[in-house]
Amino acid sequence: MPLDLTRITLGVLFIGATLLACFWIVGPFLPAIVWASTLVIATFPLMERVQQALWHIRALAVTVMTAMLLLVFVIPFWLAIGTIVEHAAQIVGFVRGLETFRLPAAPEWVVMLPMVGEKLNEMWESAADMGLRDLGPQLVPYAGRLTNWFAAEVGSLGLVFVQFLLTVVLAAIMYTHGEAAAGLAIRFGRRLAGDRGVSAIMLAGQAIRGVALAVVVTAVAQCVLAGAALGIAGVPLASILTAVMFMLCVAQIGPAPVLVPATIWLYATGKTGWGTFLLVATVVVISLDNLLRPVLIKKGADLPILLILAGVIGGLLAFGLVGIFLGPAVLAVSYTLLQAWIVDEDG
Repeated sequence: MPLDLTRITLGVLFIGATLLACFWIVGPFLPAIVWASTLVIATFPLMERVQQALWHIRALAVTVMTAMLLLVFVIPFWLAIGTIVEHAAQIVGFVRGLETFRLPAAPEWVVMLPMVGEKLNEMWESAADMGLRDLGPQLVPYAGRLTNWFAAEVGSLGLVFVQFLLTVVLAAIMYTHGEAAAGLAIRFGRRLAGDRGVSAIMLAGQAIRGVALAVVVTAVAQCVLAGAALGIAGVPLASILTAVMFMLCVAQIGPAPVLVPATIWLYATGKTGWGTFLLVATVVVISLDNLLRPVLIKKGADLPILLILAGVIGGLLAFGLVGIFLGPAVLAVSYTLLQAWIVDEDG
């Protein structure tokens, strides 16, 4: 029986048009759906343990988990985004102030340090001679572009609040019907590619869970410690700097771009004791990133750390904040399918 190419072509076009129309309709809700799915996938095992502790009542467990999402995930993002957007001009003004900043002479105790004191003194004098007057004018345009880009990406704060609120509502619904949704995803994977499709669905969930736990939990832990250290040391604009650090940690840059200049500023202004305190805190916070994040990632998916980090950074640049979780999931599934294909070819 000959193939009816016209019928097949029209059928494919109809299916494609239907899919595009569905994405077009769901488009305004897609970020909230992705965020809610990510949070639920990452925390669903915890929700099951909470349900067991609450007499196996799903409604109580969903209520507790929704409150935890608000406290641990949504509120930190909301506060960080709101603080950065509201103080964007102040951040640019702070960078502009670097043009007049001059680093004083090194403290005496730096020179007296054994073995490294002389070298540190030379580096300090070189930095003091160079100053920041030449660097300030170069940083100001980038600071302005970065803050403007960030404000454009997140949109108005009211819209962000609505997205976060919608995310929490969708997460509560997904918690309630989590097993049914997981079963549907597994059946879809099996229908699409058999056992290989089921493995891809499971791997995507594991990658999202590992990255969500590693990225968000590590960022929250680092920023709580670093923000407390900045506040105790008396660094100005501590709340703004903490918000900036949170976004830098989520973007896998780390808190060093904030903590290191703050430490230098304390030493430069003669607050040696507080500078030493912040220096120790900086070492502890930066080390926490290298200790905590790999452990949490391995709990989700046993994948190369470099692959996960590339997915986080590339996803952030390509899709915005949601890409932090989409990027690693896509790379993880692609990497595993490629490995399986190579193994099949090797026999």
